[in-house]
Amino acid sequence: MKFSLSWLKDHLDTDADIQAVAAAMTAAGLEVEDVTDPAAKLTPFTVAKVVEAARHPNADKLQVLQVDTVDGRKEIVCGAPNARAGLTTVYAPIGAYVPGLDVTLVEKPVRGVVSNGMMCSAAELELDGDSDGIMELSDDLAVGTPVSAVFALEPVIDFEVTPNRPDWLGVHGIARDLAATGLGAFKDAPIPPVKGTFPCPISVKVDGDACPLFSGRVIRGVKNGPSPKWLADKLTSIGLKPISALVDITNYLSFDRARPLHVYDVKKLSGSVIEAGLPADTSDFVALDGKTYAVTPDMTTISDASGVIGLGGVMGGASTGVDFETVDVFLESAWFDPIRIAQTGRTTTITSDAQYRFARGVDPEFVLPGLELATQLILDLCGGEASDIVVAGEAPARKPDVAFDPAYVAQLTGLDVPHEKVETILTALGFGVNKTTPWTVSVPSFRRDVDGKADLVEEVARIYGFNHIPATPLPAVAPKNGGVLTPSQARARTARRALAAFGYSEAVTWSFMPQGYAKLFGGGNDALLLANPIASELNCMRPSILPNLLEAAGRNASKGYPGAQLFEIGPVYFGLEPNDQKTVIAALKAPDKARHWAATGQDALFALKSDLLALLEELNVPVASLQLVQGSNSGWWHPGRSARLQLGPKTVLAEFGALHPSVLKAMDLDGAYVGFEIRLDLLPQPKAKSGKSKGALSLSNLMPLTRDFAFLVAAGTASGDLVRAIRGADKLLISEARVFDVYQGQGVPEGQVSLAVEVTLQPADKTLTEPEIDAVSQKIVAAAQKAGAVLRS
Repeated sequence: MKFSLSWLKDHLDTDADIQAVAAAMTAAGLEVEDVTDPAAKLTPFTVAKVVEAARHPNADKLQVLQVDTVDGRKEIVCGAPNARAGLTTVYAPIGAYVPGLDVTLVEKPVRGVVSNGMMCSAAELELDGDSDGIMELSDDLAVGTPVSAVFALEPVIDFEVTPNRPDWLGVHGIARDLAATGLGAFKDAPIPPVKGTFPCPISVKVDGDACPLFSGRVIRGVKNGPSPKWLADKLTSIGLKPISALVDITNYLSFDRARPLHVYDVKKLSGSVIEAGLPADTSDFVALDGKTYAVTPDMTTISDASGVIGLGGVMGGASTGVDFETVDVFLESAWFDPIRIAQTGRTTTITSDAQYRFARGVDPEFVLPGLELATQLILDLCGGEASDIVVAGEAPARKPDVAFDPAYVAQLTGLDVPHEKVETILTALGFGVNKTTPWTVSVPSFRRDVDGKADLVEEVARIYGFNHIPATPLPAVAPKNGGVLTPSQARARTARRALAAFGYSEAVTWSFMPQGYAKLFGGGNDALLLANPIASELNCMRPSILPNLLEAAGRNASKGYPGAQLFEIGPVYFGLEPNDQKTVIAALKAPDKARHWAATGQDALFALKSDLLALLEELNVPVASLQLVQGSNSGWWHPGRSARLQLGPKTVLAEFGALHPSVLKAMDLDGAYVGFEIRLDLLPQPKAKSGKSKGALSLSNLMPLTRDFAFLVAAGTASGDLVRAIRGADKLLISEARVFDVYQGQGVPEGQVSLAVEVTLQPADKTLTEPEIDAVSQKIVAAAQKAGAVLRS
């Protein structure tokens, strides 16, 4: 939205300059984007008079001029065909920057004659006018008169209008807000009605939905022509091109009062009835821009007996447009449903000034006053006589009154605004204040964005000044013991650092995915479908992070970067209740297709298992107490190459392994992908340290010793179960147990396997004696027997 300073002063009695206006707008919440002063770039240019003109001695098409300028008489070389003695024109001195040429003048010879300046055309100064020669000004102008004064150029403000403030789309509305800030006095003179001199020969109809209110009148005997200078200058100052008086009046009122209007040539209308609403005829429509648009059943249209003649609130039709031959016009002022106007704009890609305003909601109670104002302007500029007004429908009701306690301003903002000042601000903004207990505030028709008392507080605060809000520091709060992070947050932070140290890259993916992918990973319930997804395929909350990591790794591989190692810590969703959202740690290793002599198909899975156990150690999980169970109950894991870590028979802390080939095929992925998922909420909390603890790290000064045992177990027994049982035989002395040999063959019964285990004993306070070592050995054998193993003889 743009407006000039003089235009603002039509509605605001103020002595403020453009910078003061911009500052007041910013303070009142209007986002000023730019302040331009076209006169500033024309400062070096002044009026000059050509005294003599002689042919250039060395060029047939050039003349040597003697010119009276603000700097005295100058000799200037000029090639303009209209350069002549006695001409009043524009002079540019040496050193001036010419914007139309993007050059700075320097003193230099032109075909042997030094030119001490330049005579300028309109194009060279970026002004409207004939550019075939230098400018021809009035002879009444004195030499040295600034060009900016000749063309009455003035500064212009460009600011962004928020969608909730359509009243700011008119200079009148901006002036009201600035007057409320104290910048000046608001000029809000009543609009006198124009009495009709004959019945309107055209009647109107509305459907009450797409067009709740439609009014108009015929003005006959008009003489359409170019607009007067004041009107043309106003439109030109904001970048609009004057067309004709009738069209310019409607454009002027769109920017002056945020009231779009339209004029029809009566002789081009068919029949005597104009209908506004949803179309009965959906034939193609040719608009004023010369383009043809398809009319859809949900568009608001204006129709006569011939069919659609306009898209209501968007653009009129070429078939009924006015021109310089127009004598009788029908002037329309209406209120259209904003939602339908916005949708029509999106469908047709039309963003006219009218569409922009109607889509945001213009003042419904200014329909008839706007019609009267436009009527008077047409009579003043084009002559003619007006008919009675015809009206169909009614304006939508105002927003309901608001019960408002002025003390709520301080409660919500901290501003100590006197109640009298609150009343003054609201009244200046157009609200009606009835000081009952509590106050009753009536909302003006042009403020359909105000719904309650919080909106009124905002109005008071922005006009009173956000800069007056006291800078009161928050009360000091003693830090909590143990830091500000919850145990879960601390573990997530530790996990991020650990996985990054292991060589994984963190990914941040959507919390939703295609429903088909969700079903592959045990989710996809219709209850978890999104009502309004950001993309049609991302329509379901995720039951697992692995599908998103698989997609990311696949994209990397398709772009020539295989072997991605990714992890993410985030939520997954099992239902609609708050407790159905859980936080998991997921990691993925993608296959690396690079050929290497040492590469094997099993390396990635065992490396992943090692990373998983190392991560759990970092999170202070008692890994030695966990059960490693082969296989998984989840269908997305490979049944022969997956496992789960359990704390007891029911609590599954983590699952890991290779992804099922059918899942990878459904996701269009090749190769063996391995990964794991840890339920962060199921991890046991680390035990609190006792007061006697000397620290997390305690080293013994005694040498450890090892003992080897060979046990017979049933084939297929998990070696981890045996190792865990041995470690539990004496937790104080046994520091490590590991399988170092597996044998099956001669000397071992069929169906069994021999597992050789090295057990490390670490004495703490004294060297172990042989009887003590034997006692521990017996405990180890007994624990192994409970796990189903027999000491091999």
